[in-house]
Amino acid sequence: MSLTPNEADRQQPGPILGPASVAIAAGRVAATPGTGARVGDTKVHWRRRLAYAVMITYAILMFTPFAWSLITSFKTQADAVQLTIVPQPLTLEGWHYLFDRLDPSLIRLFANSAGIALAITLSNLVLASLAGYAFARLRFPGREILFLVVLATLMIPDQLRLVPVYLIMNGIGLTRGPGEYAAVVLVMAIGGANIFLMRQYFLSIPREIEEAARIDGAGFFTTFWRVMLPLATPALSAVAILQFQGAWNAYFWPLILLRDQQFFTIPIALGFFRTTFTTNYPPLMAMVVLATLPVLALYIFFQRYFVEGIAASGVKG
Repeated sequence: MSLTPNEADRQQPGPILGPASVAIAAGRVAATPGTGARVGDTKVHWRRRLAYAVMITYAILMFTPFAWSLITSFKTQADAVQLTIVPQPLTLEGWHYLFDRLDPSLIRLFANSAGIALAITLSNLVLASLAGYAFARLRFPGREILFLVVLATLMIPDQLRLVPVYLIMNGIGLTRGPGEYAAVVLVMAIGGANIFLMRQYFLSIPREIEEAARIDGAGFFTTFWRVMLPLATPALSAVAILQFQGAWNAYFWPLILLRDQQFFTIPIALGFFRTTFTTNYPPLMAMVVLATLPVLALYIFFQRYFVEGIAASGVKG
């Protein structure tokens, strides 16, 4: 059977392309203007390196005081006032003083600080989450004005309310005996900054989630407890870390309200090493190192939640 010229052209096989031909064709496509992408940007690499250099330098600067405290704790009193990096001689005298000669003991001081800090942190978590949810989701008369009043409390220094707070605590009998613990916790039970952080985070949660819970028959408290609060874990972690650090390092209110030396916290006990004419630096630096470890461990374990909570709290105002 004979084929027409057109049918013969259609049935004629095309040229077989080898690997070299495919590579050349691919190179031509990649070389076409507008179809390729730059493999790397030198400016981006240099900016990234500069950012890492700045962050590493800043981290070293922030770590230097802790390293200096640690080194000084192994020095003698005479060597502690010298600008030397290596202790000459290296001694554990400051640590022995810290564990053997303190009154109250180091364990008692840590227990006092931990108990007060945990109670204040728990109180702030409960009250700040409730207040933050109310300011973010509930509608009631004077809500905005009341929130501005809460923010205004951040501008009132503690020294300004010292006398009325002390008179109130003394009037209800919380300036004597174990009630001194309760006085410190009550004064620091809630902070305006924590309410602000929780309110901002609740505002960033889509309303559709809350409305779905309402459709299922959940009330305000059920929606808060079973839906909104589990979603606010990053914000709660941020509040917990910031508040625990603030309560652990608190000095002003414990100094005013804790009158019995057996109830003193670590920041107050740091003054034990100072006399009229000199300061015993090795045990002082040893206590500073030990006092830093709980907060440092808290940041290490909850760093991811802390960053998420702070970032999400500023999403919506």
